[in-house]
Amino acid sequence: MTSSNQLVNKLWNYCNILRDDGLSYGDYVEQLTYLLFLKMDDERTKEPYNHKSDIPKKYSWQALLEREGAELEAHYIETLQELGKEEGIIGVIFRKAQNKIQDPAKLRRLIIELINKENWLSLEADVKGDAYEGLLEKNAADVKGGAGQYFTPRPLINAIVEVMNPLPGMKIHDPACGTGGFLLSAYNYIVKKHKLDRDQKEELKHKTFSGNEIVPMAARLCVMNLYLHGINGEQNPISLDDSLKKNPGAIYDMVLTNPPFGKASSETIVTEEGETAKQNLTIIRDDFWAKTGNKQLNFLQHVRSILKINGKAAVVLPDNVLFEGGAGETIRKKLMETCDLHTILRLPTGLFYAQGVKANVLFFDKKAAQKEAATSKIWIYDLRTNKHFTLKESSLGEKDLQEFIACYNPENRHQRKETERFKCFSYEEILKRDKTNLDIFWIKDESLDDLDKLPEPGVIAEELVSDLQDALDQLKEISEDLK
Repeated sequence: MTSSNQLVNKLWNYCNILRDDGLSYGDYVEQLTYLLFLKMDDERTKEPYNHKSDIPKKYSWQALLEREGAELEAHYIETLQELGKEEGIIGVIFRKAQNKIQDPAKLRRLIIELINKENWLSLEADVKGDAYEGLLEKNAADVKGGAGQYFTPRPLINAIVEVMNPLPGMKIHDPACGTGGFLLSAYNYIVKKHKLDRDQKEELKHKTFSGNEIVPMAARLCVMNLYLHGINGEQNPISLDDSLKKNPGAIYDMVLTNPPFGKASSETIVTEEGETAKQNLTIIRDDFWAKTGNKQLNFLQHVRSILKINGKAAVVLPDNVLFEGGAGETIRKKLMETCDLHTILRLPTGLFYAQGVKANVLFFDKKAAQKEAATSKIWIYDLRTNKHFTLKESSLGEKDLQEFIACYNPENRHQRKETERFKCFSYEEILKRDKTNLDIFWIKDESLDDLDKLPEPGVIAEELVSDLQDALDQLKEISEDLK
């Protein structure tokens, strides 16, 4: 019986061979994705499945097996180009695909010795799925060329999903889905927590999850990740459209997302008052409260828009969303008026592959229009002060989030108790703060008294760069407004 660890090691050993030819981890995972998809599609056409393939016979797995040398290389390049023009899941997997394996002999070896020897469909979904997740994690850790910016640490995702408690029958969405971590975690949580009948299993796999991802490489990895876990079968759950471009209407019961880092938006957002934030391609969003070039503030407005009434959201956002003035203050006030912003988790630095990032998770429920503000009090859990994590030596684990989960009290979040790290602030208190600032700390920072407890110099440098970048971005916005 092949375990996912054995499979990851086997898949990864081949990467070491190809790295001698200058292939990055990301290149390798992409090539594996193309070949795995073709092999599994081929397996589906045989007993006991007997599915008809949507891949033209000329570009099938068998066509690759029949060739070697320069002929194999030329055919592989043609296969990638042509399949990228197809519709649905095939088009997403192969969009803008390129061959990065320079040596045809090594390509042949990868096809024959690694991919062709396994019967992938007969492996349990969690074995091949977890193996692929293992590859994505290794790829994300490859700082030079990895997909770290699309990879949220899995212990954090699992903790967020646990307190959000997704249920069978919900429509669950991630508008910036990266490699699909939130969608997969929600899927695994529902399977583990609920006994599902056959119809419920079908609905969970094919009608529950959706997402957007505008980077073709990340979308390809996401679709393959879901595919290997048995989610969405031959349909395509992921759209390559930009989430922020249009308002699709309130359609989801739950939104779980970590929008991309970096503040600038390449698009112009136009509010119902007709104000514009930039002079590029214009997007009309009459559902947005304020115009801003800050991408995360726009994602926050977008998430609120796409939730059904009483829909629940958990969104990972950087600190500037908590304190930025102007549009930021308007958006925070409107969010508290229309949604119950009940919990904020302050995350430590050292979690993300973009170093020095200070981020938070905002948890809120959308409410029907009413006279009173929907938010009455906000509970803040500080997992940052005096906590030091790094990606490799002391990475965040499931155990580090257990106290937060207990404090959150997902069984009944209206019965909570304050602790040293978990404090409650009333809506009225928040409104009295300058610019409705939600950037709140109360625990004494030990490193200010004890120089031995300072973070690593590299972390301090990255934090300084991040703070300076924030300041520059704000100055740039002021400058553009003055123009």
